[in-house]
Amino acid sequence: MFRFLVFFLLVGIATQAQPGWSDDLLLVPEKTDYKKTSTYADVMAFLSAQSAKSKDIRVIAMGKSPGGKDIPVAILAHPMVNSAAEAKASGKLIIYIQGNIHAGEVEGKEVVMMQIRELLTVSPQTLFDQLIILFAPIYNTDSNDMMAFGRRPTQENSPPEVGIRENSQGLDLNRDGVKMEAYETNGLFRLVNEWDPQLFVDLHTTNGTWHGWDLTWAPSYYYAGEKAPYDFTVKMLKDISKIVPEKYAIKFGPYGDYDLRDNGWPAKKFFTYNHHPRYLVNQFGLRNRMAILSEAFSHEPFEKRIYSTNAFVTEIIHYAADHAVEIKSINKKSEEETIDLYTKLAGNAKKGVRFKMVPSEVLYNMPSYDYKLDSATGQYKHTMMHTTLDSVVYYGGFTAEEESVIPTGYIFSKSLKSIADNLVKHGIKVDVLTQTRKFSGDVFEIEKYETAQRKFEGHQMARVDGKFVAAHKKFKKGDFVVNLAQPLGHLAFYLLEPASDDGLVNWNFFDESIKKQKSQNNPITYPVFRYYNTSK
Repeated sequence: MFRFLVFFLLVGIATQAQPGWSDDLLLVPEKTDYKKTSTYADVMAFLSAQSAKSKDIRVIAMGKSPGGKDIPVAILAHPMVNSAAEAKASGKLIIYIQGNIHAGEVEGKEVVMMQIRELLTVSPQTLFDQLIILFAPIYNTDSNDMMAFGRRPTQENSPPEVGIRENSQGLDLNRDGVKMEAYETNGLFRLVNEWDPQLFVDLHTTNGTWHGWDLTWAPSYYYAGEKAPYDFTVKMLKDISKIVPEKYAIKFGPYGDYDLRDNGWPAKKFFTYNHHPRYLVNQFGLRNRMAILSEAFSHEPFEKRIYSTNAFVTEIIHYAADHAVEIKSINKKSEEETIDLYTKLAGNAKKGVRFKMVPSEVLYNMPSYDYKLDSATGQYKHTMMHTTLDSVVYYGGFTAEEESVIPTGYIFSKSLKSIADNLVKHGIKVDVLTQTRKFSGDVFEIEKYETAQRKFEGHQMARVDGKFVAAHKKFKKGDFVVNLAQPLGHLAFYLLEPASDDGLVNWNFFDESIKKQKSQNNPITYPVFRYYNTSK
């Protein structure tokens, strides 16, 4: 109870300290005593009103939704930049912050607009000496307005009416990072490839876990990429978490959930989510960039979820401004080390392709709600009592269960244009052979090919097992070549390795080719050749 009293006292103080916003800059939650959230039209009206009041904001569209709506991106800069090239030439740190990837998780949408308002009115102008910020307040535009009662019961139905999780194609936008089937994902990565933000922030709300933090976070997990961006991001998150209790009277901690079925109560283990690059935040680690997942605590009042998320974004922005040079340097060095790896060690080094979750640290004084065993059901249920847990093993790391030798690159037939198209949409450099050439490397002989019986995101996820066999092979003019000695080499490796646990094989990109070979009773080979050196 004391924490809630302090929170509302701080909100009152903060409100008194703010300028009196004009009606066109007041947000829907502020106008309705936090009983409603903004519609798409509300967001666009706010951006228009803010643009009329400041030269330091310019609104563009990353693309259109399936329903034909512009997906707005607000560029904040001083002086204003007119293109991505101009932004890069400024030498400033470019960061990207988005809300509403799941349209029922509305806090990020409102906070992005709050941040725009604050940065253009109240915050120190010196922030723009270091930063250019891209804000996407309403990423899932169509589904935001499909509002109804009871959509998010774990948010205590606060606000009562919110949109739906999936986009209007029925796709979870935070599971689309590899296959890129959603309109929104394609628009996002066009923007990312053009503007190249060094830090990506994705704002969410939890689905109901009863830990005791006001907000939890996760970095872009380290598994198959470079470690330095991950290390710096974790330091940033822990540094921010240290200052918020005194500054804001709230608590932040690492994202996760309990598994009480296997581990009982009091909990001794706390688990994060998996490492797959289908999740947008996780993919940025493979892109040699930093990224942060933010998860507001769903069971707190709507107003407090906004307050916690707003505090988090504020601290991220200030931390990024204070460490702008360091962030750019770490990312740049990671790119260089990626290129060096595939240039110098192809054929002589291995990287993981399948991973398992492992402990990363032990948590002490971990806040939580208490749980009691229900004798009638034999299951644990939360109570409304706060407690503290000690010596909780946090499963927040990943280690390779299976590794593969890294090649110089990959080559595949021009008939597999859909593969090349996907890689290019990710920003991976794909070359085209101008003449017939012979390559030395290996083929992957498929010994086992299976697909899941149940669909996930419209796909029967596939898996292949087998072995690599040394080979020499000729490829023709027009065939595609992917040299891994490029900034996105780790991403290309992860997408194209046959045994990868979240690559293009998993998302059925090669099903037709594999099934065709199987139907002809031929030995089945993976239709992508790994090469180590070439000769004419």
